[in-house]
Amino acid sequence: LLPAEAEALVRALQGTDLRDTGGQGWLRQHECVEKLNMHAILSASVGQEQHLTELLITFAKIPVLIWELISVEIWKYKIFPVLCQLEDFRPRSTFPIYMVLHHEASLINLLETVFFYKEICESAEDNILDLIDYCHRKLTLLAARSTNEQTAVLVPPQELQKQAETMEFEISLKALSVLRFITDQVESLPLSALTRMLNTHNLPCLLVELVEHCPWSCREAGKLKKFENGAWHMVCPEDQVKMTKLDGQVWLALLNLLLTPECQRKYHFDGFNRRQLLKLRAFLTDVLIDQLPNLVDLQRFLSYLAVTEPAPLKKDLILEQVPIIWDHILKKNTGKWEAIAKQQVKHVFSPTKEEVRLQAHRWAQIYSLDMMEALAPDKPRCRVCGEEAGKRCSRCRNEWYCTR
Repeated sequence: LLPAEAEALVRALQGTDLRDTGGQGWLRQHECVEKLNMHAILSASVGQEQHLTELLITFAKIPVLIWELISVEIWKYKIFPVLCQLEDFRPRSTFPIYMVLHHEASLINLLETVFFYKEICESAEDNILDLIDYCHRKLTLLAARSTNEQTAVLVPPQELQKQAETMEFEISLKALSVLRFITDQVESLPLSALTRMLNTHNLPCLLVELVEHCPWSCREAGKLKKFENGAWHMVCPEDQVKMTKLDGQVWLALLNLLLTPECQRKYHFDGFNRRQLLKLRAFLTDVLIDQLPNLVDLQRFLSYLAVTEPAPLKKDLILEQVPIIWDHILKKNTGKWEAIAKQQVKHVFSPTKEEVRLQAHRWAQIYSLDMMEALAPDKPRCRVCGEEAGKRCSRCRNEWYCTR
């Protein structure tokens, strides 16, 4: 995108009402988010994402993105199940519903790309509490998935079930990255945000669960598989002890939440929390510490924690700020879920063939072939020798070759 185009898209971002989800105005907003998301990924790959972050800060759009993220999450949990049980819900195409489900993935991916910067985190202001709550919900689902081996959201339409399961899992992993970036800025966060992470949600113990069960790795037919870069990969024996990016995110978040002086003052190291945290000692092997040397400090802290008595719980008067977006949307729409679902089935999710064709054409313009290749994490490989290829077949446009 040109700078002027990026600015126009950022300016166009605005909060939408839950009942307008999937409508024409909402679709225009979704296209803006999708274009900005792709622009952010491509800019970050060459280290030029600062212009976009400056635009989001200047026009105060981070709170808008957080609002949209929580709004579509509530739609998925409150309206979508009702909508699928309606007798007159017989969509000719599931494409419009898939776009709504995909909207959450686009939003969290955009936030993950830009939340690396301290200024972005600060520009969220009080809405950072809503984002912390969102990340906590996703990590809880991730931990439940690892223990129950079930997905958090089951989608009734059969053709959407697999996509929704995969999407929910990937969204939760993105939320983990966003949370880790938030913990990087604990010293500049509001006190209420720190209290919410440490005491309200007890995120250190939740992160211990993720270390213990590791939902992004599994065994299939005796072979270890790990999820990385959007796909499951078989891991060869010599790489099984190698730390993945997701492992690193969890450990870095734990370092931030347990070793920062302000966090140590606020966190309750009571009997239960101490027992949970001390489970980490079994995972802090020499091989792991060699890959992330900062873990030596965590190992030393846990050794100290093991020989000290828990401090008595302080009975202070606590005034805590609470998140507002989730409660505001629920309060406004509670008792209206079925009415909203019926209205959306009639006017939004029962498109004609012509409407589906026009929308598909608009999406084809957004996702050009060159754009998709630029976003792909893996370079194309030569069909003959398997090496990286730079020449595409001029006839089929699918196969790649390293020479003519």
